[in-house]
Amino acid sequence: MAKILIIDDERAIRSTLREILEYEDYEVVDIDNGVDGLELIRKEDFDLVLCDIKMNRMDGMEVLSEGLAIKPDLPFIMISGHGTVETAVEASKKGAFDFISKPPDLNRLLITVRNALDRGSLVVETKTLKRKVSKVRPILGESQAIGKIKETIERVAPTDARVLITGANGSGKELVARWLHEKSSRANAPLIEVNCAAIPSELIESELFGHEKGSFTSAIKQRIGKFESASGGTLFMDEIGDMSLSAQAKVLRALQEHKITRVGGEKEIEVNVRVVAATNKDLLKEIEAGNFRMDLYHRLSVILIHVPPLTERRDDISLLTQSFLEEICNDYGMPVKKISEAALEALKALPWTGNIRELRNMVERLIILSDKTITDADVKAFANPSAPVAAATNGNGAAETDFNQFKNFQDYKDYAEREYIKFKLEKNNWNVSKTADDIDIQRSHLYSKIEKYGLKRGE
Repeated sequence: MAKILIIDDERAIRSTLREILEYEDYEVVDIDNGVDGLELIRKEDFDLVLCDIKMNRMDGMEVLSEGLAIKPDLPFIMISGHGTVETAVEASKKGAFDFISKPPDLNRLLITVRNALDRGSLVVETKTLKRKVSKVRPILGESQAIGKIKETIERVAPTDARVLITGANGSGKELVARWLHEKSSRANAPLIEVNCAAIPSELIESELFGHEKGSFTSAIKQRIGKFESASGGTLFMDEIGDMSLSAQAKVLRALQEHKITRVGGEKEIEVNVRVVAATNKDLLKEIEAGNFRMDLYHRLSVILIHVPPLTERRDDISLLTQSFLEEICNDYGMPVKKISEAALEALKALPWTGNIRELRNMVERLIILSDKTITDADVKAFANPSAPVAAATNGNGAAETDFNQFKNFQDYKDYAEREYIKFKLEKNNWNVSKTADDIDIQRSHLYSKIEKYGLKRGE
């Protein structure tokens, strides 16, 4: 049963609305002023609010603004005996679902209430589904460094403090940023990510702050920037050390004043954004070299979190490997492969220049190319992705790499491609369409490959 709050200083209107809504089996609470109405919104869960605009203690528009600040997804239907088009437009701009004039038409009122409740349910369901789909991967590890990171996230996430995350490529900086958002009060709002290194310097300002139509040659329409898109939520600025100095100056202003101006625009736009930044560079050295602003560094680094490379947390490799084995095998729809202790020790001994990202890729490679149990011989054979994937197996199932079987590099590439396609076909039970989608090539192209390599089902 939906629960509806009526806020109106006219007893007759409240009584009429209550009678109509209770007859339709809604649970109704009514109050005669906006101040007490907001207190009820804070304390109780309502599915809908019917709010008068002209009231004594607090104007209905103020109630609407403050009510949505408390519960952003709560639908408001505004009612007024002095309704004008301007009033209706203003209410809509402030976030009202609809506007109804007094005295309310019974049929219009009930239809609007049902529509508002349906929309509210859809908004909640959509956010719930999005949270499920984008479930954040846990931060795995029992090392002292990872324990400290987890503790820092627990302390810092509930605040709005800006965070600077440092660490090598592939070490897991993005995951830390996601957890800072997930455990914050902004978790229901968007987490917007922008890779500052991937955007040309001449476009970074447009990407961050948006632009107005006609502000430059290719600006054929207005564009909302990342700061506006993230308003109410978190903006994750990855590789911020690669940002141009001119863009740094504008980011600094946005952090100081909580306002931005679109490229080619004059209007200042207020933004409520928590900024989390990450870099693989030593920003203090970049400051010395004149590539990064010291004042921006101090604005960003209220809290510093350093993510250690995998070589400094080798004891976590076993836990990470097992997690990746389960995740990847489940994605492939195959039984989870086992890995020997010797193989885990062999993994720990590797240099891991690509950190966690490299480890996950390695585990996926081992799953594809190894037998049911991954051995230390498999790790040695497939540790170098440029090594031949063709390997005969001895009686114990261990891989033996034969470098002499390839006359040239093209022979190796053909063999690797053949084995990969064969594996994918068998995995998909020789469903060519599904396999083509799986490996992202055209079906006709896949048929050509099958013919080229003489692949046959059951060979």
